[in-house]
Amino acid sequence: MGAHDTFLSPKVDGTRIKLILVTGVAGAGKTSALAALADQGFETIDNPPVKLIEAIVDDYVDEGARLAIGIDERSRGFTTGLCADVIAKLRARGDTEVTLVFLECADETLLRRFQETRRRHPMAEGAPVEAALVHERAMLEPLRVQSDVSIDTSDLSLTDLRREIGERFGDDAGGMTVSVISFGFKKGAPRGADLLFDVRFLANPYWSASLREQTGLDPDVCSYIEADVNFRSIFDKMNDLVVSLLPHYAAEGKSYLNIAIGCTGGKHRSVMVSERLSESIQAAGYTPVVRHRDMPLTAKKPVAAFS
Repeated sequence: MGAHDTFLSPKVDGTRIKLILVTGVAGAGKTSALAALADQGFETIDNPPVKLIEAIVDDYVDEGARLAIGIDERSRGFTTGLCADVIAKLRARGDTEVTLVFLECADETLLRRFQETRRRHPMAEGAPVEAALVHERAMLEPLRVQSDVSIDTSDLSLTDLRREIGERFGDDAGGMTVSVISFGFKKGAPRGADLLFDVRFLANPYWSASLREQTGLDPDVCSYIEADVNFRSIFDKMNDLVVSLLPHYAAEGKSYLNIAIGCTGGKHRSVMVSERLSESIQAAGYTPVVRHRDMPLTAKKPVAAFS
């Protein structure tokens, strides 16, 4: 099916429509995200004229449908000001639950994707892709700021993206979605983190020759980190803080909470702490989504898989 094809979805109880608006920088995976939402039973429409979005929603409200709409600079009449006005009107309606998803991606990854797929950036118009990226980011900033969910696809394979979409928006998704991501500061902190913890003060297994090639999922690495005299007291405080905050975020109406745990390389300490923290979050009654961004075991798919 093409980008403008739609997919039939099951009706939900009542006449309240669940609407997901997907936007973001070109090359970050908007089309792939819409396809993943279609797999979850959403009816999807890509790049309709911005002025028609409200009319489209009106057409679906009586069915109580689940609808996902992709919008970006290729949408007819697209301006961030007009999009902001339309989103504000949709949010003010009593019959529509609106979630704005912004897909982000690092410039170097975007450049590689455009080079390898030989696709033209929609805003290039003869200018270098680098210049188009700068212009696009500035233009989309108002939408990024007001987004409900930000997904950085820089290190995600197509399978990873589909899994994250499913965990966030699938039939089994409910309540507040908590994401825990481990990362290495060498590659920069992940975008969109609500809580960020730096665990570089813990003993580093990298300096042990027998542990260097292992990861924070291996028992020997976990034991090494736990042996650090600072681990237990600091982790307990971090754990208590996070678990105590969860119900307050949920009561405030927050649908998505992103927790980032960082160490130097993102392979040992951050992985181990993320796993331990996710266990406590699960015990508190939530279903955390755990991803290890920089761990070598994470499969990397060809960049051409994104569109």
